[in-house]
Amino acid sequence: MAARIAVIYYSSTGTIHRLAEGIVRGAEAAGAEVRLRRAAELVPDDQVDKNPEWRAHLDATADIPVATPDDLRWADGFAFGTPTRFGNVSSQLKQFLDSTSGLWNEGVMVGKAATGFTSSYELHGGQETTLVALYNVMHHWGSIIVPTGYADYDIIHAAGGNPYGISATHTDEDLRKHVQAAAEFHGGRFARVAEALKAVRPGA
Repeated sequence: MAARIAVIYYSSTGTIHRLAEGIVRGAEAAGAEVRLRRAAELVPDDQVDKNPEWRAHLDATADIPVATPDDLRWADGFAFGTPTRFGNVSSQLKQFLDSTSGLWNEGVMVGKAATGFTSSYELHGGQETTLVALYNVMHHWGSIIVPTGYADYDIIHAAGGNPYGISATHTDEDLRKHVQAAAEFHGGRFARVAEALKAVRPGA
């Protein structure tokens, strides 16, 4: 049976959302059943409204369901997306992750595949530290982290060469195209790894 993949992300103006869609396309092409979910917005409306791009993206994606812990129980693997926030995970996604202690106590995430993706305005805007910080949670869960590595050197190199996970910048349009290709490639590879891990997961 094909893997079930939860793609859970936070995006303020759309970059992470587009990467999430790339992951989804790749995973579905590999035969996975996919749930696309967004972390709830925590910033008050009056602050969001000060940035037209933020408001437009929030309204445009309002139909995407908000992530719940049940999505992690359902999934065989989870891909988490977050913009960099001073080299760390956004508060919106962190709030969701902090809600999983009950599942952690049950061992729900043990042995399941996990990966991350991120973006920043600058090329060296904290992408790698953000992914490493995100993976700290996965270590505690007992999940199996699936980084991009250089599983396909040409694809990952063209996308910026980040071995920790898919990452994008806001400043290079040509690079964005390569990053989308890498997101789809990694989504497919991730789905296949998650499927393979099902056979050796505790209680599977």
